[in-house]
Amino acid sequence: METNTANSTRPAVVLLSGGLDSATTLAVCRHEGFAPYALSFRYGQRHEVELSAARAVADAIGVERHVVTEIDLRLFGGSALTADMDVPHRRRVSSDDSGIPVTYVPARNTIFLSFALAWAETLGTSDIFIGVNALDYSGYPDCRPEYIESFERMADLATKAGVEGRQRIRIHAPLIDLSKAEIIRLGMSLGVDYALTHSCYDPDVAGRACGTCDSCLLRAKGFAEAGWVDPLSRPA
Repeated sequence: METNTANSTRPAVVLLSGGLDSATTLAVCRHEGFAPYALSFRYGQRHEVELSAARAVADAIGVERHVVTEIDLRLFGGSALTADMDVPHRRRVSSDDSGIPVTYVPARNTIFLSFALAWAETLGTSDIFIGVNALDYSGYPDCRPEYIESFERMADLATKAGVEGRQRIRIHAPLIDLSKAEIIRLGMSLGVDYALTHSCYDPDVAGRACGTCDSCLLRAKGFAEAGWVDPLSRPA
């Protein structure tokens, strides 16, 4: 796989959940020639099995360092992923949905990007990668292009490096305008092993995907439209 050697020694912080989108984003970062520093979070999510996937993806694609940060968003709750609330199942999901689902975690991407910004300043880099998507998504407000653009502007005001003119943050969101099928095709072209990933919001005690939550449904839709078989799909 060819990479952009111009960036080959330039670090970039990559938010890595262990899901399909973040794995593809990490592969894009590597393909573009950056030296990736992967950042994952144990934040009290019910699907903590995703962290095992994040480690496997980081090992397979290759990173300079992988940090798992501990923060407990269960203290605030407000989401089916961090509180005693039911995860929706068999719900029709599309980019046309007007409501924000209960799986939205309040300010999650803002919190994650703030940690990434701190690490980027320490590493002396202006590049942060995140796998947000505004096309095939579940209605989260912090996955929109205008949110990413606003965070970039804020970031340059919020750091010593930015104030001193040594840093102009760029939030790379390479998947933001892609459908789930297009993301999968891109990942396949970059050699991503989707068998290592985890997407489910409500896995069973063995960590197996439920197949019926919003995230599972979007994943299944993407693989079907891409013409690939999901390596995690259960036999009929």
